[in-house]
Amino acid sequence: MSTILEIPKLPSSVVLDPPLTDEEFEKLCAANDLVRLERTKEGTIIVNPPAGADSGDANSEIIYQLRAWWKKQKQGRVYDSNTGFFLPDGSSLSPDAAYVTAEQMRGVTKEDRMHFLRLAPAFVIELLSASDSPSQARKKMESWIANGSLLGWLIDPYDRNILIYEPGRSARLEKTDKVSGTGPVADFVLDLAPVWSAYED
Repeated sequence: MSTILEIPKLPSSVVLDPPLTDEEFEKLCAANDLVRLERTKEGTIIVNPPAGADSGDANSEIIYQLRAWWKKQKQGRVYDSNTGFFLPDGSSLSPDAAYVTAEQMRGVTKEDRMHFLRLAPAFVIELLSASDSPSQARKKMESWIANGSLLGWLIDPYDRNILIYEPGRSARLEKTDKVSGTGPVADFVLDLAPVWSAYED
């Protein structure tokens, strides 16, 4: 007779009192590198599970295209989902992909780059995964913009659409296989066809 193993469900968020300092939070992330931790401006720690294979495949394609664009001009920096950012409102978030301009990097030292950067990337991309709450993902995009990001794309590979966020404007929905950047990435075009194909049989 087989035994049914009961899998415990770990909490998706943790509230510590008092909240962790930036240094303590960064050390917590380093000590728990098998999960991606984020922190709200209120100090709540959000536990994000590793991405599934389809999401990992799709996100590697997004990073590949963003990096290829960067290599043509080699200004600023491109970052992936392993990078944490301390934002002005006290939160700490990690995008699936991001571009930080050369102007933003001015004054950032080598020592600074060994830690979470204290800025909001000019451009961020979030890729919706099967475990993500769409409403929470939209809230995260709004946080990026509220903290100074100039452009944000929330990509939904299941409905094959993209929500575009910019300061002072309502998010707009596009159903397309190619999306063109504006502002800090005005000449970047993301081909979504290979992103969509990561989810096909």
